[in-house]
Amino acid sequence: MCKQCNTNPVYEFTNQRKLCKNCFIEYFQKKVLYTIRKFGMAHSGETIRYKNNGTFRDVVLEDILRMFSEKANAKLTKSSKADKIAVSSTLDLEADDITHKLIKENIQNSKFSPVVGKTIKPLYLFLDEEILLYAKIRKLKFKKIKEKKDKISSFIDELEEKHPEIKRAIVNSLLKIYNR
Repeated sequence: MCKQCNTNPVYEFTNQRKLCKNCFIEYFQKKVLYTIRKFGMAHSGETIRYKNNGTFRDVVLEDILRMFSEKANAKLTKSSKADKIAVSSTLDLEADDITHKLIKENIQNSKFSPVVGKTIKPLYLFLDEEILLYAKIRKLKFKKIKEKKDKISSFIDELEEKHPEIKRAIVNSLLKIYNR
């Protein structure tokens, strides 16, 4: 049962805490606002540009940006000049990119951060699983795209299945290194 309202859960955290649909939406939206505030991604009155290609990440990004714009009096645009550029990068994508760079390239010159110049990543602290669930609960329409995985990406996904939170640990470890 949902920890907060004793209804059927739709999501369970690794610590066995469970949330129903309404509580999950509230959790998700609060975490987005927390992420934006914690990393100073956007402020009241700013114009935020984003792109929506119809993927589940993009439709959720648009949905949460609309919520943020109502609360913070920000302006949203899909093409004109903007103060910030929002991208739909997630914990899964970031952990994958970090691991690829560690194995194949020099990570020294790479920028792994929720804010890089004018580019912001409001979904930075969310797993794809959470974003997909949010899209389904909110009944957002999106294109289902089969993403190609190489051996490294498949390995990371297998690790995440056996050791939940590994992707979060990868990203958080790099954030700690950058924030020293």
